[in-house]
Amino acid sequence: MGFIPEEQMLKVLLGLNPWWGTGATPRELTKPVRRAAFHEARRFLYHAPIRRAVVLSGARRVGKTTIMYQMIEDLLADGVPPKSILYVTFDHPLLKFFNIGQIVDSFRHNIAPQGENESYLLFDEIQYASEWNNWLKVLYDHSPGVHIMATGSASPILAAKSSESGVGRWTMVHVPTLSFYEYTQIAGVKGAHVPPAEFRLNDLWEVDARSLAGLVRPLYGLEEHFHRYLLIGGFPELALADDTAIAQRILREDVVDKVLKRDMTAVFGIRSVAELEKIFLYLCLHSGSIIAYDAIAKAIGISRPTVANFVELLRAANLIYVSNPFEVGGKKLLKSRPKIYLTDAALRNAVLMMGEDLLADPDEMGMVVETTVFKHLASYYSSLVPKIGYYRDSKSGKELDIVVSLPSGRLLVEVKYRDTARVNEHEAIVTLSNDEEATGSVVVTKRFDDYGVVRGVSRVPIIKIPAFAFLYLVGFAERWNAG
Repeated sequence: MGFIPEEQMLKVLLGLNPWWGTGATPRELTKPVRRAAFHEARRFLYHAPIRRAVVLSGARRVGKTTIMYQMIEDLLADGVPPKSILYVTFDHPLLKFFNIGQIVDSFRHNIAPQGENESYLLFDEIQYASEWNNWLKVLYDHSPGVHIMATGSASPILAAKSSESGVGRWTMVHVPTLSFYEYTQIAGVKGAHVPPAEFRLNDLWEVDARSLAGLVRPLYGLEEHFHRYLLIGGFPELALADDTAIAQRILREDVVDKVLKRDMTAVFGIRSVAELEKIFLYLCLHSGSIIAYDAIAKAIGISRPTVANFVELLRAANLIYVSNPFEVGGKKLLKSRPKIYLTDAALRNAVLMMGEDLLADPDEMGMVVETTVFKHLASYYSSLVPKIGYYRDSKSGKELDIVVSLPSGRLLVEVKYRDTARVNEHEAIVTLSNDEEATGSVVVTKRFDDYGVVRGVSRVPIIKIPAFAFLYLVGFAERWNAG
């Protein structure tokens, strides 16, 4: 074990696992609200017939560690012996001197109940552990009583390792920033209307005007909270912050700076951090816009392949979403011209230092709301993220913000976050709503009273619904689907 004795490592483990002595998780480590990702992870961890390790992936400060502590709390409540549960964070400097095998062996010999067949191993920030994928394979293959949960901040690296040695052994669960529904739960919004438990998002595409009114009107009181959510509310620890400037500083320092300057250097071997920061700033300024790599290369003074590589690495670090163009009706695609969205609009606001004045800028608010709508749909349809994109006709210039391609057909979404959100028969959403593959069409509006069902202009009716109501319903449906 090198120059650090095993006894020192055990002292660290004792500090990280207080339930070994108390039988309970400290209250400050767990939160009362269980998010959609928690329920999805729990379903896999508890699924005895199909045994899987669970790997939570997401950006910094989205709540992956909290989900782990909540899982420990549930395990203890279900009667699992406290000393059968091991939590390790590889962010701890001392534990980086030990591999997973050494830590688990020490746990088994010194802590775990003798003769206990089952144990639960929770590894935080696992990408910093050496040979972690091989150790998970060994534990899975040779210890049938072991249940494993891990977290990581670099999705593609985790996915690549999964394809190498994790096939049939572990499942990836993406943890996004808070949905608007989850924000209202964490912020303790009083009187928040809860739709029927059986509500599913697909129900929205088939509502009549009366049923739509029944969904939207009870949500009117949420609009004021929606503005706060757009400003800083996507990150659980900051959802209750009353000082916007401090909350944004934390986002810049703990999410953006640490990812760009530490994580991406350590995990991806990035050396030209200054160029990476410039590209990220460019994407912040143009979130929700179609990006030309050549234009970025020229503006920053680097090569186009470098831009493409850095954009992919930013996606890998869970800082951005990439929305690629869709081919519809045989139309030619705009090659290599994706739309880029920040993983949460709050990050963009923090980097650009945009405060309450943002709410009065219609152009900026339109960009923020479109970013937030994309994030919600990418999370809801997380297993189909590569099939979420946009449409633009290169000849006519007609554009549709979001297209979700499902096995059953296409869902079309246009964001019109302005005072007047009329649907023109010549717009892309009308054209595509006449396509035989269209199954649902939504126009996301601004005003609380701007909703209804537009019929007669297209084969598929177009649902108009205010942004705060639409995003609340998407988050609510995700919560129940996961549970």
